[in-house]
This record gives sequence, C-alpha cells and structure tokens, in this order.
Amino acid sequence: MNKNFTKNLLSLAILLIFCTTCSLSAQEKQDDADGKNLVKWNAGALLFKNFSFQYERAVAKKISVAVGLRFAPKSGVPFPSLVKDLIDDNDTWNSIKDFKTGNFSITPEVRFYMGQGVFKGFYVAPFVRYATYNAEVPYTFDVTVNGTTKTETMPLSGSVNTFTGGVLFGAQWKLSKLVYLDWWILGPNYGTSSGNISGKKTLQPEEQEALRDALTDLEDLPLVKTKSTVNSEGAKVDFSGPWAGLRSGLSIGFRF
Repeated sequence: MNKNFTKNLLSLAILLIFCTTCSLSAQEKQDDADGKNLVKWNAGALLFKNFSFQYERAVAKKISVAVGLRFAPKSGVPFPSLVKDLIDDNDTWNSIKDFKTGNFSITPEVRFYMGQGVFKGFYVAPFVRYATYNAEVPYTFDVTVNGTTKTETMPLSGSVNTFTGGVLFGAQWKLSKLVYLDWWILGPNYGTSSGNISGKKTLQPEEQEALRDALTDLEDLPLVKTKSTVNSEGAKVDFSGPWAGLRSGLSIGFRF
C-alpha cells in the first residue's frame, strides 16, 4: 500500500476524531450554558383536579435528580356525569356522589438517561413516594326499630398515609432552547398504607348495633386489615395494608 495514502488516511482519521471531540465538547458547553435545572408543570394532572410540579437538576452527563410535589384541595368526584353513566346504578351512585377527597405527595427520584446526554431522550427513574389522602363521606346504614326500618347517615372523615417505591419509564424532548416536554410513560409503584376514618354523632343502642354490623362488612376487604369501634358518641375505623399506584403524565418544563 502506498505510504503517502496510508499517511493521508491516518491524518484524516485523526482529523475526524478531533472534530467529533470538539463537536461533543461544544455541545456539552452549550448544554451547560442552557442550565442544569428544569422546573416542570404536569398539565395532565388538572384533569383530575391535581396540581403537580417537579424540579430536576443535572448531576452528571446522563444522570439527574428530581423531586415532585402534587396536591389537590378537597373536592368531589371528578367528571360526575361521566362517572354516574359508567356506574349505571343509582344506589351505588348515591353512596359516592357526596364523596370528597384531597391529597398531597412528595416524590424524589434519580433519572438515568439512555441517550447522548441529560434531559434528553428515554430514561429510567427509580423513585420513592410519600402521600397522604383525606376524604369525607356520608355513610348510610339501615336501622330497624319495632319492625320499622329507616336509613341513617353518619358523616365520616379521615385520611390514609402511604409510602411506596417504584420505577418510572419516560422520555423527554427539547422543544426549543429552554422549553422541554416530559412524558411519564409508566411508573408502577407498591408499598404500605395506614389510616382511619371517624365520625361523631349521638347514637341510640339500636343505631350503634346497626352501624357496627354495617362497618363489619369492611372487614371483608381483601388484603386490608380493619378494626371498627362504635359507641354512643360515634364510630371509628382503623385500617392498614398494601398500597399500589401508577404514575403517568405529560409535563412542560423550563430550563435555566
């Protein structure tokens, strides 16, 4: 092989490597110039009356850390007309139509990007989540006295605290110099929960017995441990058990 040809080929290879290195170095400098932080808003969460935000910071070339906050003021069942049509059962609908719930959660995570750099492309993110859910519901039960049956209502309210861990699979795209789109494709999580609901109301002996029997049905819930207490001043139900969840959403982010 001609020595000059070999020399020229070697020189060309060195030049290409140098140009590629310079290009990557310039890209990394540009990425650093764009900023190491992202603040995001999960617009899709509004469909379920939730406000969801996330802060993400780059800590390595393909690794970032993030923390998410989600909260929802106490409100009724979302899309009530649609839910009523789906249930197609007046008794069931009447039992949940006045149900109100709210929540708060905090979710730290570590993201590992599979592409050329942080903030871009497909990623895998192990995470943990602490969440608390509160609820209000008018609980109805039947009382029979001297052969006459009447329906009573006990206002119950309470909360459940959960702690779960999971893995989020997602993808993030750069829409412009500072604007990003983050798609939480699928984030299954699993853990534990505990909480209680209670209500105060003056109850006669017959009402106590009827409410006690009605609340006993809750003990048949699968996987959940429950313990109910009823007296002349009201009722309380303690419960604990496993908890499962699923993260998904679409967020708009701003880089700085």
